[in-house]
Amino acid sequence: MPVATPEQYRQMLDAAQQGGYAYPAINITSLTTANGALKAFAEAKSDGIIQVSTGGGQFASGTAVNDAAFGAIVLAEAVHILAEKYDILIGLHTDHCHPEKVDSFLRPLLDASRKRKEEGKGPLFQSHMFDGSVVDLDENMKISAELLEECVELDIILEIEAGCVGGEEDGHDTSGLPAEKLYTTPEDMMQVYETLNPIGRFMFAATFGNVHGAYKPGSVKLKPTILRDGQKVVTDKYGPEAEMDLVFHGGSGTSASDLQETLDYGVVKMNIDTDLQWAFWDGIRGYEAKNHDYLQGQIGNPEGPDAPNKKKYDPRSWLRVGEESFGTRLRQAFIELGNADPST
Repeated sequence: MPVATPEQYRQMLDAAQQGGYAYPAINITSLTTANGALKAFAEAKSDGIIQVSTGGGQFASGTAVNDAAFGAIVLAEAVHILAEKYDILIGLHTDHCHPEKVDSFLRPLLDASRKRKEEGKGPLFQSHMFDGSVVDLDENMKISAELLEECVELDIILEIEAGCVGGEEDGHDTSGLPAEKLYTTPEDMMQVYETLNPIGRFMFAATFGNVHGAYKPGSVKLKPTILRDGQKVVTDKYGPEAEMDLVFHGGSGTSASDLQETLDYGVVKMNIDTDLQWAFWDGIRGYEAKNHDYLQGQIGNPEGPDAPNKKKYDPRSWLRVGEESFGTRLRQAFIELGNADPST
């Protein structure tokens, strides 16, 4: 199927909210990771979300161009073409964009969608994230409201963050923040709802102790009840239809019980990046260990001093293994998030 239309994307989020599950949102940096994600979604018979970060876009653009927005456009256009080969719906999204990168990353992508709309096509991306957690909430909401107005004109959903996800991602390090900054308050959630809901649909990355990166079990103190309490404040005032579409960032290593609790409180999208980076590398690491003696030179291996090694060091050989390992970990995520087809 083609990439989801704006209406299909909204229906995807509605289905997750009503069904008590979440979509894995997968960061891609290349055609290899895009293909790995699409294949895993298809094998699980699950719709899903593929996303590009500023760093991922920069990487995809190549060292000579080094342009995050350009690289994101290249990857998104490729996914639009590749997705037509699969019997699933894919939503395209961009990950954390901080205030200083709005003009160089987010707005060029909105312009790309505007151009597509003028050509009679759908938007390039179905949603974007603005991460204003680095500024105070009033300023965050001011910028978020302006961006949401632009997104609404293009049938695009905006994801925002209030509170701050800890750790480091894409060169943005918040590991030194005081603990209280990692927890969104009910008052914050009310302000977000009352500011943005009159403008259009949005997703909300509320924070409840979640941290980017991988940490030993027990070192990250999640408090999913923060999501419950914030949703309750809003729905008590505005009714059950006001329940927000929440997003879980920094979920690597989350226990099954904590994860299920977040789904119960309205999480419909969970970003998975760190675990997939490791899975991709782990596949390549295993390939190197298995074929070590064939990877020490262009010729010469246990089969003889003149035996060629080209088939072993050809990047297609080991990148394919990384892609398969990437997909295996992603299929596990479908089960954890409750959206895998039971027959798979």
